[in-house]
Amino acid sequence: MIQHLTSLPVLLPMLAAIILLLPPCGKNLFARRLASGVMAIITFVVSVLLLITVHNEGINVYAIGNWSAPFGIVLVADMLSSLLVTLTSFLGVMVVLYGCAGDDEHGSFFHPLIHFLILGVNGAFLTGDLFNVFVFFEVLLIASYALLMHGGGKQKTKAALHYVILNLVGSSAFLIGLGILYGVLGTLNIADMAQKISLLTGDDVYLAKAGGLLLLVVFALKSALLPLHLWLPNTYSSAAPVVAALFAIMTKVGVYAMLRVYTVMFGEQAGELEHMAQTWLWGLAIATIAVGAIGVLAAQDLRKITANLVLVSVGTLVALVSLQNINATAALLYYLVHSTLVCAALFLLADIISIQRGKVGDRLVAGRVVKQPFLLGTLFIIAALTVIGMPPFSGFVGKIWILKTTLNSENALVFWPAYLITSLVLIIALARAGTSLFWEGKYTGSEPNDAPNAHPLQVIAIVGLLICSVMLVVFGGVISEYTIKAATQLHDISGGINAVLKGGV
Repeated sequence: MIQHLTSLPVLLPMLAAIILLLPPCGKNLFARRLASGVMAIITFVVSVLLLITVHNEGINVYAIGNWSAPFGIVLVADMLSSLLVTLTSFLGVMVVLYGCAGDDEHGSFFHPLIHFLILGVNGAFLTGDLFNVFVFFEVLLIASYALLMHGGGKQKTKAALHYVILNLVGSSAFLIGLGILYGVLGTLNIADMAQKISLLTGDDVYLAKAGGLLLLVVFALKSALLPLHLWLPNTYSSAAPVVAALFAIMTKVGVYAMLRVYTVMFGEQAGELEHMAQTWLWGLAIATIAVGAIGVLAAQDLRKITANLVLVSVGTLVALVSLQNINATAALLYYLVHSTLVCAALFLLADIISIQRGKVGDRLVAGRVVKQPFLLGTLFIIAALTVIGMPPFSGFVGKIWILKTTLNSENALVFWPAYLITSLVLIIALARAGTSLFWEGKYTGSEPNDAPNAHPLQVIAIVGLLICSVMLVVFGGVISEYTIKAATQLHDISGGINAVLKGGV
């Protein structure tokens, strides 16, 4: 069974989604919740086992149908992909728990779609060829289209329409880019492409560069990198918060694709195409951080603030991708885990605050005081301190690591001011949000707050996400050691190529 471990994070969510569509789960809410929760936990446990196995034994290559690379489809579990699969599976467990508190009652296909989305994300992280990156992108996008509509509403429909149209255009561009690269290289296996790119000469070099830059446009759209970011704030803030929490991992799929393509394929061994996207990535990343900070400051509700925090995190991650060194990649992995979990927690927290404040929702205006101010206020303070990077939370460790990594960069004079000013902006924006949501409430005895208390499952999900911030610090030595090893493994291009092309099971 251990030899099939790499395939299970893809197969289990698919099996879960199918089970949830069939009787008795299809019509029985309790059975649907039980099956969804159990399968989500099993997927997470398997992901952890995969993480441990890869850490102890090295890269695990699973050749589907026993067709070895580059001729067959392979799943590649290295330290990078197994970490992100584990993160996705954990986030899936928390979202399913939160949804079981009542959000899943707004649509009978909520649970199957959640597992289909996890299937797409895990597949994109594990696949070893670019065509199947496209395939898994489409799986997660189709699930996300339906999840955006969860609960209905005019605003959700409008946001979903924009999201669908943009991603259809992006998918078309993706196929064109893949076609160009396949025509030049004769393969779409990432390891095989990395091996052949350095051998290109003449016009083939320019064709490969065109295909590579076209993929950059696609990945920029998927990750919401400026100027292709405009869809994200409205889409994420319009979606049901439980759905937006899971969407926090989706932009990271685009960042992961950039990291994999422009480090392995167009990295230091790419000959004339070495680091061809580095300049583009750096400039757009800084611009994305700045625009995200402006969006956070201008936002009028907590969900829009959180959506723009996702933009800031994307810009930070892409800036680290552009540095193309082991320390930057290690810092990137730590920050990616931290930012995904805390943004997901803020989306879920915004939902409870919105329900307890009544008509004003999570808008930053004076309104009815929340029913559980101590609980929600404490959770908000922890989340806010984590985001802005205050000790003893993971944001502080991530920020220090990022600043240290970029200190010796030739662009440090640009990055440091942009990043530190953004941190100041986040402090101001989140302080304003906390004041509006918890301090400026209208305490009127004539209007008792009859809103429901937060469901225990909702509290467990948010606490589970936030406690990870503390764990990232408590076990900071072990985690940082893992991320450094994962980054070293990624940058060992020849070792990765040999493992994939000679290591099918």
